[in-house]
Amino acid sequence: MRPIVATARALVVGGGMGGLAAAVELAAEGLDVTVLEAAPRVGGKVRTVATPAGPVDCGPTVFTLKPVFDALFAVGGRRLDDHIALRPVEILARHVWPDGSRLDLHTDPKAATDAIGRFAGSAEALRYLTFCRAAQRVYETLEQPYLHADGASLAGLIRRAGLAGLSDLIALRPFTSLWRALHDHFEDPRLRQLFARYATYCGSSPFAAPATLMLVAHVEQMGVHVVDGGIAAIVDATADLAVSLGARIVTDCAVSSIEVARGRISGVVTAAGDRLEADLVIHNGDIAALGSGLLGTHVVKAAPAMPRLSRSLSAVTFAAAARTSGVPLARHSVFFSDNYPAEFEALFQKRRLPEQPTVYVCAQDREAGHPVDGPERLLILVNAPADGDCQPLTAEEIARCQSATFSHLARLGLTLSPLAVTTTTPTDFARMFPATGGALYGRATHGWSSAFRRPGPRTPIPGLYLAGGSAHPGPGLPMATLSGQLAARAAIRDLASKDRSGRGGTPGGTSTE
Repeated sequence: MRPIVATARALVVGGGMGGLAAAVELAAEGLDVTVLEAAPRVGGKVRTVATPAGPVDCGPTVFTLKPVFDALFAVGGRRLDDHIALRPVEILARHVWPDGSRLDLHTDPKAATDAIGRFAGSAEALRYLTFCRAAQRVYETLEQPYLHADGASLAGLIRRAGLAGLSDLIALRPFTSLWRALHDHFEDPRLRQLFARYATYCGSSPFAAPATLMLVAHVEQMGVHVVDGGIAAIVDATADLAVSLGARIVTDCAVSSIEVARGRISGVVTAAGDRLEADLVIHNGDIAALGSGLLGTHVVKAAPAMPRLSRSLSAVTFAAAARTSGVPLARHSVFFSDNYPAEFEALFQKRRLPEQPTVYVCAQDREAGHPVDGPERLLILVNAPADGDCQPLTAEEIARCQSATFSHLARLGLTLSPLAVTTTTPTDFARMFPATGGALYGRATHGWSSAFRRPGPRTPIPGLYLAGGSAHPGPGLPMATLSGQLAARAAIRDLASKDRSGRGGTPGGTSTE
């Protein structure tokens, strides 16, 4: 290990999964690492809300791409399975439509094909198999040259794919919307609606998101798990791993500015007025906080500002303890609206809550639809515009949203008798994640070039790196984890390069990858 790498002081601003993953990578290399988290506990968007039935996961609710986390723990010389307990999910989601039809989509491709055949006919089942092959091709084409790459640019993607892979990139249909591609794959409008929902996994509209997002179908077939203790158990295990490697984690410690001296990062100043010196800083917060000047004028140019109309979706969520009857819930259930185009027009063009929303329900005490005796823990979510900073919902609008949500569920056969409900709005998310307006996924993934608008780990300021769901490779627990690893590895390479050259100005710079 080169001395300059081993003795470097690293500050990680933000203790979400990206920041914790970065801390693991840096500490494993012997750096002096401190994670600064403004909240009382680490986790970022991974959070829980207390209810009479127990804590409800109110951030990510799905655990996918386990190999990403296996690799992270291997960096620290540990096995993920020794620290958390995972159980595979057989039913990805139970889907319910206003016409009374239902479809359980299974993890196992054969079971899913059989279910689709019973639901929509043998021809659609065959089309589903073709769709799965296309989704697999998208994932395998992009996995190494994009998802695991040090930043994203079209030129870099083509270079890494090589001439042999260029035809594969073209075959991904990057200029086609997901909605248009699904029309080519399925004739049943319900199946188009089901798979179009993948766009919302990154807070986007299926009518504007690229067809490449069909890769989510393959990711789900690779395995979806339930985590004993909830998603927060992943955060806690990763934080413990970082600490075991020598990292320090300081909570209730907000950063007010990131400092620059002699053209490179020099440290941070906390909200309490303390100045902490550092050789490198990894910012694991929404990049909009940098571009908007919330972390000081020295780093405004480190990342672009986020135009309001480029924001991804926010949400209105209801964390509830409730008795349920009617439609038997799976762990993940989706109750569709009867007019998907109108729903997304309301969200992105009219900037308002749809009159009839698609509703996601995470029944956190259920496995494969087994009945629950008594009140159960539910996360109920509807999409919302990310305007929590400029057009906060009124009390009347929030009440109307809850009424419309619960009424829609009742019309589709699910009756709730809540004991307690805690509501979170875009304004609440905007408060938790400054400069976002409540956007939960960074920039919306709209148009073919959107994937290249997320900045990579390096910034124009030497010593400052970016991680988190608003940076490359994108939102979601595994992607944020990868972003933290990519940022840490970029910093380590830059430090090693500095050690070899003996010059202090080489780290950082704008990545062309």
